[in-house]
Amino acid sequence: MMRLPLFAFRAPRTLDEAARILHGEGPDAMPLAGGTDLLPNMKRRQQVPHTLLSLRQIDALRAMRFAELGARLGACLTLSDIASDSRFRNGATALAQAAAQVATPHIRNMATLGGNLCLDTRCNYYDQSYEWRKAINFCMKKDGVTCWVAPSSPKCMAVSSTDTAPALMALGARVRLVSQSGEREISLTDLYNNDGMNYLHRKPDEILAEVLLDSLHDWCSTYWKLRRRGSFDFPVLSVAAAARFGKSGAIEVARIVIGSAASRPLVAEEAAKFLVGRSLTAETIAEAAALAARIAKPLDNTDFDMSWRKKVTAEFVTYALRELRGDDVSAERAAITRMPSI
Repeated sequence: MMRLPLFAFRAPRTLDEAARILHGEGPDAMPLAGGTDLLPNMKRRQQVPHTLLSLRQIDALRAMRFAELGARLGACLTLSDIASDSRFRNGATALAQAAAQVATPHIRNMATLGGNLCLDTRCNYYDQSYEWRKAINFCMKKDGVTCWVAPSSPKCMAVSSTDTAPALMALGARVRLVSQSGEREISLTDLYNNDGMNYLHRKPDEILAEVLLDSLHDWCSTYWKLRRRGSFDFPVLSVAAAARFGKSGAIEVARIVIGSAASRPLVAEEAAKFLVGRSLTAETIAEAAALAARIAKPLDNTDFDMSWRKKVTAEFVTYALRELRGDDVSAERAAITRMPSI
């Protein structure tokens, strides 16, 4: 049985109090929301904070506010809150789909939006018990010096496995980060760094407080996820796509994001630019899918063969764009929940 290490526990009731505590405790403290990622990591001694700062008692972090100009989503909203809310069935469908596909209902009832955005990167050599990792002399991400995925690499190659980040990046989301010294607002895209160890541009004393969305009127969006089992598993490839259509049916703005193919979600800028001014014909979709797939460079550190995951990236982008076009893709969605062993 894996047990949690000893730790101090703090439970502030306001965001200001939480920021003061986090600043005072220093880098040995970590925020705790749902705990569905952090607590298992602590049991495996992957993360060993001396102090856990619970955010569950801070009402402001569970607020959800919609207005004509956009929405403000508290970081401690659960994924179940988002998946079940009908207000995400329009332009923000991708977010609801992503939240609904995380793990199991029990975990979604605890897991939070902010926690999923800050999800630790994953790797077959890292997500093991302490004894297993010790037997291989650990890895670069924790206690070792070598990235066993790419032993000559100067940086860790662990993979970003968040579901909600690609969806929200496709929706143009921003995040509000709060610390004792103040707050700042950045694009969600700028929160991530392509490094398995230093994967967030969030300072140790900052708390991700809110996700901010502009109006998504006239937008369509979708999220597609590859995993071995139809529930529970982390993504080993994901595609989020969003577009705003003009009256003629041509695309005015588009975004495509590839998840779980690197240490950060990847924005397919060339593919998105190609779509602007075009209608989603079969030829347009095929070209955009090929452009988007170029940026995916999966490595052999998660489930399925990495070459196959690279190959199916274009297919998943195709599914996503066909859904934005209005096609019935329910059969394709059902099929990917019954993936064969590769």
